[in-house]
Amino acid sequence: MELSAHLREIEDQGYTILENCIEPDLVHALKSALDKLEADENTQPGKNMFEGHHTLRIYNLLAKDRLFEKVPVFAPLLPIVESVLDPGCLVSSLSSISIGPGEKAQPIHADDTLFNFPRPHQALVCNSMWALTDFTEENGATRIVPGSHKSPDKPEYGTHPDSIAAEMSEGSILVWNGSLWHGGGANTTATKRIGIAMNYCAGFLRQQENQQLGIPINRVKQFDPRLQQLAGFGTYKHLMGHIDKTSPCQSVLGCDDGFRTVWDLIEPE
Repeated sequence: MELSAHLREIEDQGYTILENCIEPDLVHALKSALDKLEADENTQPGKNMFEGHHTLRIYNLLAKDRLFEKVPVFAPLLPIVESVLDPGCLVSSLSSISIGPGEKAQPIHADDTLFNFPRPHQALVCNSMWALTDFTEENGATRIVPGSHKSPDKPEYGTHPDSIAAEMSEGSILVWNGSLWHGGGANTTATKRIGIAMNYCAGFLRQQENQQLGIPINRVKQFDPRLQQLAGFGTYKHLMGHIDKTSPCQSVLGCDDGFRTVWDLIEPE
């Protein structure tokens, strides 16, 4: 599908699926890296029904392995996110979600629930789920309520309104407007459903994971310049996030990004 077609689907139904866009070698590498992290960190399930009692989650992946630097800037995905939000968007969080056998369905929710804007509103959040295994109705494929991003209401936590399973094959990516009602499905199989949640927010919002404090600066200095911006080491609209009229990229990372404030751009010397 063309970019415009994916954007129309997100506008109309709140989500779209990028079929088989992740190369098999990258899928395998990501699964191997997550297996190692789960073992090294002795990852345990959550203690609430939102995180799941049979679901393993690893947060702050950009700080854990350089392989994950490929995810936020992934070429088939990022242009869609930039179009839904704008090019000043940020990495809100990057985590893995491995739904194990016996897990119950996650409560249906919207990812922008904590932002108290009247609904419906412009897209504030654009999130994605990378399928590192096949996602099926039986193994916990993300459940969605098509069109709910246009609703004036938030879903009532703990309820399970009518929804459908966003089934997709390994190597595909589900992308949705953060107002869409959705939740992880129940896993009634004997195997794990493995995914990566690559979440973005508008550049004027606070990120879900604190990228600036959560990632070692020496690691950030090795990031691609676009990833440095996505992690919050740039500014939004040439103003928000500056440090004494310099960008964080200049003052913290020591790079030269040619930053000038919006006021200097409006009134050049």
